[in-house]
Amino acid sequence: MQSEQWSLQDAKNKLSALVDAAQHGKAQIVTRRGIPAAVVVSFEEFEKLQRLEAMQAPTFIDHLLNMPTDDLAFERMDIGLRDFD
Repeated sequence: MQSEQWSLQDAKNKLSALVDAAQHGKAQIVTRRGIPAAVVVSFEEFEKLQRLEAMQAPTFIDHLLNMPTDDLAFERMDIGLRDFD
């Protein structure tokens, strides 16, 4: 995917052209003071990225399977019960 750079001021002034370029499959980089600050992509590309991220996210089962399995014994603390008034 090719990308073009826009200064923040140009992006504001030419928002329609920025969106059109993003919809044609080119990521548009918006810079602030010459430093990349944001990327504008088409909604279709955004959805693809969201699906890809969701596929790579660990599931609840993955978390359970990755829990530590050491069988160390825990010492009980000798603490009495609290008194309630």
